[in-house]
Amino acid sequence: MRLPGRMAAAIEVLADMEARKRPASEALKGWALDHRFAGAGDRAAIGNLVYDALRKRASHAWRMGQDTPRALILSVAVNDWNQDINVLNQDFSADKFAPESISETEALKLSSDSAFADAPDHINADVPEWLAEPLARNFGSDWAEQGRGMTTRPPLDMRVNRLRSERTRVEKSLSRFAPQPTAIAPDGLRLPSGPNDARTANVQADEGYQKGWFEIQDEGSQVVTLLAGAKMGEQVLDLCAGAGGKTLALAAAMGNTGQIFAYDTQRTRLAPIHERLKRNGVRNAQVRNPDPGALDDLVGKMDRVVIDAPCTGTGTWRRRPDTKWKLTPAQREARMVDQVQVLDEAVRFLKPGGELVYITCSILPQENDDQIAAFLARHDGFAPVPVSERWDTLFPDAPKPLSTNPNTVTLTPAATDTDGFFCAVLKRG
Repeated sequence: MRLPGRMAAAIEVLADMEARKRPASEALKGWALDHRFAGAGDRAAIGNLVYDALRKRASHAWRMGQDTPRALILSVAVNDWNQDINVLNQDFSADKFAPESISETEALKLSSDSAFADAPDHINADVPEWLAEPLARNFGSDWAEQGRGMTTRPPLDMRVNRLRSERTRVEKSLSRFAPQPTAIAPDGLRLPSGPNDARTANVQADEGYQKGWFEIQDEGSQVVTLLAGAKMGEQVLDLCAGAGGKTLALAAAMGNTGQIFAYDTQRTRLAPIHERLKRNGVRNAQVRNPDPGALDDLVGKMDRVVIDAPCTGTGTWRRRPDTKWKLTPAQREARMVDQVQVLDEAVRFLKPGGELVYITCSILPQENDDQIAAFLARHDGFAPVPVSERWDTLFPDAPKPLSTNPNTVTLTPAATDTDGFFCAVLKRG
């Protein structure tokens, strides 16, 4: 397929998402199943068009005066992929799979230099209007810049598994992809995102991945796991373990010593962890299924409880941009209730002197600093640990995260070139 046909397919996928209320990943998978003639390069290009349109949906729609699938894809092709309008129209006329030719009215909008002269901040930030207030409260006057950081394509980050290998060995194994060391995480490697129709490298087919030498994990996730401060020989509860990404990183940080208890309230979320633990050579992790009384023997015994809390996922907008436009205040409130429950549940497992580590992949203050302040008001005997000082000790030469106070840190694409994460640590007296 040539670009005109790929654009037509992307328009079809966006229309399918809107009509059937499907996530982008499902709509793209459905299109591929219905069009088996499309090769891997076609599928990658169509996916890139769709995700680029969703990342900057508000600004593309503002430019075009409408947010129809056609308007969004045309704007991506011209203004993000730098396609010439006249050349596109020539290609459209020669390709039976192409969209209709670009009209004069569309051409004027696509090429307008003054389209954003009077655009409100939430359009320039490419976020829903209702999120302007919380983002401004969290990031101050440059909140729109933080929003724009979420519109960029994410890289492919990997964490070298020190239990199986080391970074130079993995770099050599992946040399055909030219991986780069990450700027903050000491065991991270990165494959930058490519332009336009570039395909993401399939590193999971590499021998090193099959042998457990590395895991795919965003650098931000690697960093907040290190900020958790797990030490060799400790007893650690990973209370919201999910598929086990942070459990694996904790095991490596602890050198396979001590004991990690990996738990999640959803058995299906935990399912992948068993194979991953085996492949990574993890021997100090014990999976606890969500059965009655599954954690009763851990009460008051944990040196550290790590909470990768349920949240809105606003920090992952680069990777899941469709969720940005579906998020509602009611959904945020529901996640906040979940966060209060899991924070209060964690208290009973900590022994005196233990640390509660609260992590979200959110950039909204209601889920982050506000939750920590409310927790401290509910629970006596806890004191915040200055995470910004821990950052300076662990990553002295790295880019600085954002922080509203010395006790918490927020990572963002604009500040740290990672996904969005929040981290706070509370010590029990």
